[in-house]
Amino acid sequence: MLRADHRDTPSWLLIAAMLMSFLAAQYHHRFTVDPIRAAPVIVSLMALGIALAIGKYTARPRLMAGATAFLQMTLFTVFGVILAYALAANSGPLWDTRLAAADRAIGFEWPVMLALLDKFPPAIWLFGVAYHSLTLQMIVVIVALSGMGKFETLRTMVCAAILSGFVTILISGLTPAMGNLFDPSHYTHLWPSVAWQEQGLISGLRDGSLRVLDLTMLMGIVSFPSFHATLAAIFIWALGAVPRLALPGRAWAILTIGATPIFGGHYGVDVVMGLILAPPAILAAHHLTRRRLPARLVDQALQA
Repeated sequence: MLRADHRDTPSWLLIAAMLMSFLAAQYHHRFTVDPIRAAPVIVSLMALGIALAIGKYTARPRLMAGATAFLQMTLFTVFGVILAYALAANSGPLWDTRLAAADRAIGFEWPVMLALLDKFPPAIWLFGVAYHSLTLQMIVVIVALSGMGKFETLRTMVCAAILSGFVTILISGLTPAMGNLFDPSHYTHLWPSVAWQEQGLISGLRDGSLRVLDLTMLMGIVSFPSFHATLAAIFIWALGAVPRLALPGRAWAILTIGATPIFGGHYGVDVVMGLILAPPAILAAHHLTRRRLPARLVDQALQA
């Protein structure tokens, strides 16, 4: 039987902190969970828990590492989205005017860029598929890292994703926004962005008409910073441990970042801030999850 690895503890503590933050944030705006719609999520979590137990008691470290990573990322996703919902229900005036002004100040002219992109349907499909493949990218990276025994990189990646996601959600609670909206009916080929589709959801959270959580239909509503960009950047770093996937995986992640403003409905400054968050999150996660030698071994090393 494998012993529990306490280097996973920081990620578990961050997940617990997210849950506690949600409970505190929804104190004045009570949310309830649709129990029937919650069943698939509960079953998925139970299956991952069983896989983790099997890996632990059959001494299969690769299975244990992969199951731990998937379990942590699933819990992070659920708690992160409902925390964002609770913060949106308590948020103040929207920041869209300021974010749009910041975009114009650094040269993002979205009407021109959207009109140009609309002339190239193959590029739209390529960018669209890249944007909506982030979950698949996460699955591939976790399977690759756990399968190759790159446990340190996997643990750091997961912790960095959770840490940066938590920070992103907290920032978004202070800078609420509907997103960089454009009406797809004004274009021939462009798809509706996620932000365009989420307008009713965000409005319902803000006006109090939406207080029942459907765990099978949770949507990311964070605009600033862009967690899509942060997570893709973290994948770019993690893929360095998988030489065979590094080049295509990194190229696809870069494409995902480029597609984020269009298909996520993000402002350019959202993406820039998301990219800025990635390096410190990786460094902090590496520090939090690194192996620490017992004091006795440290003393022996210093005396040698």
